[in-house]
Amino acid sequence: MATQIAPADHRPRWQQLYVAAVSFFALFSIVGLALYGLPFFYDHMVTDFGWSRTQVTSGNAISKLIVGPLFGFAAGYLVDKLGPRRVMLTGILMAGTALIGLSYTSSIWMFYLFYLFNAFGYLFGGPLPNQVLISRWFDRARGKAMGFAYVGIGVGGTVVPLLAVALIEQFGWQGALRAIGIIIIALSFPLAFFVKDAPSDEASVKAARAAPSAPLSSVLRNKYFYLLAIGSMCSIGAVGGANQHLKLFFGLDLGIEEGRVATIVSLVLASSIAGRLFMGWLADRLPRKYVMLLIYSLVAGSIPLLFIARQPGMVYIFAVIFGVALGGDYMIIPLMAADLFGVRVLGRVMGIVLTADGVAEATIPMLVGYMRDTSGNYVSGFSTLIGLAAVGAVAVALLPRGPVADRREPVVAAAEAAASA
Repeated sequence: MATQIAPADHRPRWQQLYVAAVSFFALFSIVGLALYGLPFFYDHMVTDFGWSRTQVTSGNAISKLIVGPLFGFAAGYLVDKLGPRRVMLTGILMAGTALIGLSYTSSIWMFYLFYLFNAFGYLFGGPLPNQVLISRWFDRARGKAMGFAYVGIGVGGTVVPLLAVALIEQFGWQGALRAIGIIIIALSFPLAFFVKDAPSDEASVKAARAAPSAPLSSVLRNKYFYLLAIGSMCSIGAVGGANQHLKLFFGLDLGIEEGRVATIVSLVLASSIAGRLFMGWLADRLPRKYVMLLIYSLVAGSIPLLFIARQPGMVYIFAVIFGVALGGDYMIIPLMAADLFGVRVLGRVMGIVLTADGVAEATIPMLVGYMRDTSGNYVSGFSTLIGLAAVGAVAVALLPRGPVADRREPVVAAAEAAASA
């Protein structure tokens, strides 16, 4: 009879809860506070420094175009080789340093320099190591665990506009940036310092040693890898393109006062919390292809509401629908990748996919900013985002319903094969 290896969900509950908490607060800080917080300061840079919308969104674009393609695969390799913990600690320090540095900048070259730090922080401390960490610690409840961890992004994004307004009133916008950078390091670094890279129970260690290596070449030859990358790239580009311009659009174009804009942006991120939990719950019960398709359809369907944002209450309807889609978007990609290709290569696969996503997330907001600067409105920019989201949905529709390989984890399969022999 084949030896049965206990799935990760049978390991000590407190260890799994700690892992989920570490990922929650890492994503809360690096994505929720830093990534979603920085666009809230763009209008201050436009008015104080005289920079254009293209310039203030180009920092994110240029930094990710440099960091992602040059270091994305290397980051995935390091996570697979060294474990997510050490990579994550480096990312947390760089993300906090980025905001502190940006608080002192008044020249465009310093702006770009510290945005490079921000891009490294996101790559090394954000979704990539946390996706691998959770996938190593959870099996059957992976969707719920990933959903809970990604709630940290929603909570951080919900908190940061209100936190920023309060800090700006007290310390000015540059002092507020500095304070948020310090909070990122102080909150997430100590928790990540004590996390374990993977469960250390004896059965899993023996099985892991017996398991064959997991080459990436077969993944790169699979057409579904490219469909997944294209789909996620298009949807993430659409989400990022809309999200980075919300404060600019609501505040400068629609003339909504800052406090109300903060409420709207907070509603987007609060709705993303419900989206992450609901989509994570669905992902444990339905084929993840259909959950992914639902999310991408919501992205494509929410952006047109911005064309009628002046209608009473429409900004709030948009905030809820877009927020739910935003919540599921980033979370579903690693779940689908793990289903298709397995956990042993997940770090490298997501290193490539997140690099492609980073290129889209970097260039699309700058493209939308350029369209707004040249045309005087957001019609062409928002139309481009809708088209991108639709292409992403089509790519996902072409993915297989089930995995392209054995659904069992390679560790379990190898152990059972050895025992049968």
